[in-house]
Amino acid sequence: MTLHFHIQFVGALQIALALAHITFTRRFNWKEETARLSLLNRQIFYVHATFICEVLILFGLLSLFCTDDLLTHSHLATFVLAGITFFWTLRWLCQFFVYDSRLWKGNRFNTNAHILFSAAWTYFVLVYAAALWNQIHA
Repeated sequence: MTLHFHIQFVGALQIALALAHITFTRRFNWKEETARLSLLNRQIFYVHATFICEVLILFGLLSLFCTDDLLTHSHLATFVLAGITFFWTLRWLCQFFVYDSRLWKGNRFNTNAHILFSAAWTYFVLVYAAALWNQIHA
């Protein structure tokens, strides 16, 4: 499988992840949980969640439909790949250093989700970092 394929696959996964957010409101009881927040904090929470979905969709569309542009040596491609790699590296770090292990230890579903998402973020970082490496060393 080529880097071209992996970038497109990661793009599709990002769009799927954004669409999965539709189920988060119910799965994580956001309506009840956010009801305890002030109106401002509740609205900030929902706006930020919406913008994260938009970023995932944009990264996904870029990866799916502009793959050749991302793999063709250019300053813009280097800058875009550096930004996306940085984004997913920070998300990867959050998985291990922000989320408390008490959230998933001892709970089979949460442990499996932790493992799955840890693997996904690792894959995302590796794919975009490989593309960035190719840009820098082209």
